[in-house]
Amino acid sequence: MLDVRRLVLLRELSIRGTVAAVADAMNFTPSAVSQQLAVLEREAGVQLLRKAGRRLQLTPQAEVLVAAAGDVLDTLERAQSTVEATMTSVQGRVRVAVFQSAALALMPNALRIMVTEHPDVRVEMVQREPETALNETWARDFDMVIAEQYPAHAAPRFPGLDRRDLTTDAVRLALPPVDTSLWPVDSLTGAADLPWVMEPRGTASRHFAEQLCRRSGFEPDVRYETADLQAQIRLIESGNAVALMPDLVWAGRSTTCRLLDLPGDAERTIFTAQRTASSLSPAVAALRDALERAAATSRT
Repeated sequence: MLDVRRLVLLRELSIRGTVAAVADAMNFTPSAVSQQLAVLEREAGVQLLRKAGRRLQLTPQAEVLVAAAGDVLDTLERAQSTVEATMTSVQGRVRVAVFQSAALALMPNALRIMVTEHPDVRVEMVQREPETALNETWARDFDMVIAEQYPAHAAPRFPGLDRRDLTTDAVRLALPPVDTSLWPVDSLTGAADLPWVMEPRGTASRHFAEQLCRRSGFEPDVRYETADLQAQIRLIESGNAVALMPDLVWAGRSTTCRLLDLPGDAERTIFTAQRTASSLSPAVAALRDALERAAATSRT
């Protein structure tokens, strides 16, 4: 009989790539991980790992065991969710990954609903970039992710993740107030010569913003780069930059920024994703419901 815990270590290695990364994620020492993988190899009776430079490469036989480990974990998660569903009250822990504007605009109301209606559920929130968080939710680092998708930039899809749309919000050109030293702008092309602030390269919002500017006939002068949307807003309001901003960032606050519609009335989609195996978990379902109610409130 193969040991499930060692199968999980093998699966973690296939996901994270190195023994050191597995050790860090599982709170083991690298030597302990290596020893357990060596024991698993003896149990299986076949070679599972081969060296490829400084990294370990999984053999075809190891890939079979990795898929089996995923099936086992799904079965155990479904069993745990089914047990939780038999309880008379909703309880447990839900780990959720969110991006910044969702953390600011949706999570406060959702958490208030959870505290009021499900006080025995502990919600733990970590800020992550959506594409990274989707992978981490699939890998079981999180129970749920709130992610975003921009036009012409599809978010990655992972097997076994159930995705459900929360809301959409318009993306607009945010400009400094009229009385700043920057000249008046009434369209996206009018901002071609202005300094821009954007999120770091590799993010969906950065890709969307650059592509939209290029389709409009210019390369944006990205003079400022920050993932902090509040810092971006301060740069815009102070007359130092322009940016493309989704409407959700203005939820619960006023702004002196001028907001102009973009060509084609661009919209961003915000969605939740969770593992299908956890679909019967009352705690996860309760948080998803709270987020949908918070999103409905934000729309009004």
